[in-house]
Amino acid sequence: MENWNITAEFILLGLFNHTGAHQFLFVLVLIVAFTSLVGNALMLLLILLDPRLHRPMYFLLSQLSLMDLMLIFTVVPKMAVDYLTGRKFISPTGCGFQIFFFLTFGGGECFLLAAMSYDRYAAVCHPLRYPVLMSWKLCLSMILGSWFLGAADGLMQAAATLNFSFCSAREIDHFFCEAPTLVRLACADTSVFEYVMYICCVLMLLIPISLILVSYGLILAAVLQMCSNEARKKAFATCSSHISVVGLFFGAAIFTYIRPKSYRSANHDKFVSAFYTIFTPVLNPLIYSLRNSEVKGALRKCMDLCTALSLD
Repeated sequence: MENWNITAEFILLGLFNHTGAHQFLFVLVLIVAFTSLVGNALMLLLILLDPRLHRPMYFLLSQLSLMDLMLIFTVVPKMAVDYLTGRKFISPTGCGFQIFFFLTFGGGECFLLAAMSYDRYAAVCHPLRYPVLMSWKLCLSMILGSWFLGAADGLMQAAATLNFSFCSAREIDHFFCEAPTLVRLACADTSVFEYVMYICCVLMLLIPISLILVSYGLILAAVLQMCSNEARKKAFATCSSHISVVGLFFGAAIFTYIRPKSYRSANHDKFVSAFYTIFTPVLNPLIYSLRNSEVKGALRKCMDLCTALSLD
């Protein structure tokens, strides 16, 4: 196949066609995305306004909501515009920005979830030393480190992917630009890059999930040694929401990035990508708000204030 100029545009084939069933699914995705935006924005607002939530645990949670918000903005608006207008083109520059921002928020979330597991370990296993083990300085360092590592991975993969020469078949069988999908269109030998990308993905996923498993192993051991049933229930309630988020996010990411190449298919990749870019972000605020009494208390306080203002 002939090489094509770097200024030529890619064509995103998208997630849906224009059948009745797919139109219904498209509307459902928009509803879920809007719910995710509202839920995560509300979580950010509650943590910002309620002094009781000005603690490291909730500051980490606010960053999770921010990353989920930005992840939705990176993928869904372009997908929706393409579907509604039928214009499915994206420039190489736009594709590079999508790869960069997607990996910045997605990769950063991997390390942020590991930081949140350490926070739960310090709170459950060493409650008296918690202010020392989870100081604001350490909390800020972990947050900045999560953003930096995600951005570094995104910059590296975006720059390396767009450095290849692409062929005349410029259709991307996806609803947004993702490095593994884009590399398949390259004319050059990409085996070395794919191997390096695979190693990076393994490190980005397995290092955080290993830290998370160690943290929750220590938490489980500590909880089982507690004499009070009430203390056990409180500890499990505090951690179960985080474990749910971790399982959903890492399960989908591992399926996408660590699965052997021979087992991949475009339809599976699109479905799983939709799950962790659109559906997982809406679950995070729901899980944390429903399982956390302090967040529910802050929400009730906010609703009571809004009701009082409307009556005035």
